[in-house]
Amino acid sequence: MTMDETTYRKICAHFASLLSYPRPDLAHLAQTCRDLLAAEHPAASAALESFRRFAVLQEQAHLEEIYTATFDLQPHCHPYVGYHLFGEGKQRPFFMVKLQECYQRHGYACRGELPDHLSEVLGFLAMVEDETARQELVEDGLLPALGKMNQGADAATHPYADVLRALEDFLAAETPAGNATCLLQEVES
Repeated sequence: MTMDETTYRKICAHFASLLSYPRPDLAHLAQTCRDLLAAEHPAASAALESFRRFAVLQEQAHLEEIYTATFDLQPHCHPYVGYHLFGEGKQRPFFMVKLQECYQRHGYACRGELPDHLSEVLGFLAMVEDETARQELVEDGLLPALGKMNQGADAATHPYADVLRALEDFLAAETPAGNATCLLQEVES
């Protein structure tokens, strides 16, 4: 990790909010997250600035429509990590059970979404102190899922593509590769 843990966790919390159903302060959240990223992750910061400029010009109802069209109606952008890793097969529910067990071990309770929803996974990353658990989830779950989402998302038609790209850039830069593989090994075995 190149940045201090407090800033890392704040950024994860902001991304969790940005990837939840849109709140009225969405543009402000994007701006705050952009500012936190600016010094160490300028490309991610620039992508969030693009999203912020978009969000500030939209009415709340339109932001909600775009969110739904992007994440609920486009299979390549479903906001569920397990869906991108396993599809609708029987491994996804097992993955969600393992996530829920991990969350409970660390004192995290889901806030209304399935455990593999991006906002829940990021919410967990924002609060967990165990760096191994954090790295395992990012490396084995989030980065592969975001890679698939970003391949399918067209920035011209999906404004949230900027948020997904910024998140992937940030997590990839902050996660040392190759050290954690326990979560998926448990699910696949």
